Amino acid sequence: MSESIFEKMVTSLASLPGIGRKSATRISFHLLRMDPIFFEQFIENIRTSKLNLKFCSTCAGITEQHICEICESTKRDSHILCVIEQPEDIFFIEKTGVFSGKYHVLNGAISPLDGIGPEQLRIRELEQRIQDSEIQEVLLATNPTLEGDATASYVSNRLQKFNIRITRIAHGLTVGGTIEYSDQYTLSKAINARLPFQ
Repeated sequence: MSESIFEKMVTSLASLPGIGRKSATRISFHLLRMDPIFFEQFIENIRTSKLNLKFCSTCAGITEQHICEICESTKRDSHILCVIEQPEDIFFIEKTGVFSGKYHVLNGAISPLDGIGPEQLRIRELEQRIQDSEIQEVLLATNPTLEGDATASYVSNRLQKFNIRITRIAHGLTVGGTIEYSDQYTLSKAINARLPFQ
């Protein structure tokens, strides 16, 4: 085995989000042990996805077409728009089965330390969509982080000029979690967003 070639594979896998060097090394060994036919199918699936998947020209979600199925669907509620940070957020929200509106991907969150300002996000496109359609509510579903909250606040301020309802996803303690293991930011959000007991 050539160490330099193996090291390149590990480094490539470790560059993926959520995969450290230890996991990348394990995955590399797994790929080397994989049956050649399955390995070729695996590589071909990745290649085909990369070549054929694109970003929806309307919402910036993942699609095989110019416009995604959700944006084109007449069964979805076109009066409510869920604003999210990344295309993958659509997948997770759709899995809940409780949201029937449409989406708008910002492609990130405001993060001055990372050099990401409002001008790097798809906020102008959001304003244009609101102006050109019959949207009545914008649900801000950015992540419950400092960056996500700052982005939601900024977008909310930008949208005040429109006669629409602006909402924010509720966030706080995880169901099944305990106060003892919650960080101060999450706990303070849960307290500030408290609801009447039912």
